[in-house]
Amino acid sequence: MKTPKAFYQPLAIGAPAPFRDLPVALERMIHFVPPHVEKMRAKVPELISKVDVVLGNLEDAIPADAKVEARRGFIQMAKDNEFRQTGLWTRVNCLNSPWFLDDLMEIVPEVGDKLDVIMLPKVEGPWDIHYLDQLLAQLEAKSGISKPIMVHAILETAEGVKNVEAIAAASPRMHGMSLGPADLAASRGMKTTRVGGGHPDYAVLSDDSNGAARTAFQQDLWHYTVAKMVDACLSYGLKPFYGPFGDFSDQEACESQFRNAFLMGCLGAWSLHPKQIELAKRVFSPDPAEVAFAIKILEAMPDGTGAVMIDGKMQDDATWKQAKVIVDLARLVASKDSELAEVYGL
Repeated sequence: MKTPKAFYQPLAIGAPAPFRDLPVALERMIHFVPPHVEKMRAKVPELISKVDVVLGNLEDAIPADAKVEARRGFIQMAKDNEFRQTGLWTRVNCLNSPWFLDDLMEIVPEVGDKLDVIMLPKVEGPWDIHYLDQLLAQLEAKSGISKPIMVHAILETAEGVKNVEAIAAASPRMHGMSLGPADLAASRGMKTTRVGGGHPDYAVLSDDSNGAARTAFQQDLWHYTVAKMVDACLSYGLKPFYGPFGDFSDQEACESQFRNAFLMGCLGAWSLHPKQIELAKRVFSPDPAEVAFAIKILEAMPDGTGAVMIDGKMQDDATWKQAKVIVDLARLVASKDSELAEVYGL
């Protein structure tokens, strides 16, 4: 751990200073693109206006014999497009793979000036972030990059979840974290082949004391981990995200999982299929009725102190803070989405 005095100092001579505050950005969905597929790369110009983040995926779901092609495809995709307000990310291969080092050595010099975030899979502890932090600083310095590239960790091992707070505190490059439910399930020895979402066998039975038929109430397999991740991220000013939902045919279950994550504090989720884009956009944008009520609270308590009654409900300093979270997010959404700006009245 660096000392407080050195925490924001660049790790290489000539590298840009890290951000002291995360750049303000709307990131309701991180949309995954397989860059080795030319047909998918061709859709990126149209995609840029529809999503908040375009991510070139180099890791899971990319065949071993297509890894180099995916890396080259991402570089070309980054060079061919202007992303403007839309974030450009890549998920590199994990640290113990034979492709990770080349991912960094080729991508950063070629398109590091356009790249906002590197998503690092299977982060197990702060040592993984320290290694990437130092390497990025050296590559930025060598390539003359003026804006620091941020790091986003995926929690997908039991050890990573155990060390989540240390990971959050590891570097000023930290952007946030995502839940990686499939790999995490395997790491924990969980008995499920689903990618995110619930499981009908993970349930609590109703009481049988009255002799009536018992009802099973399905529980959320990921509640504990999402809550732990949210607490770690927000404690250090980072952004928490739900990860993938693999059943593209079950929009209702996907929306339920995304909404649970949103209510618990997540700012977005991964979209792996085009039909999940609008779903994530809707779920991770605050409800207009909630925004309207939150605005009432802020207007009734301009300095954030005291207590007032609004629509028969008591509001005080604490609810003012809750309202501000909602209105701040609504303003951010409105800055990019003209339709919602009109609905919100912002």
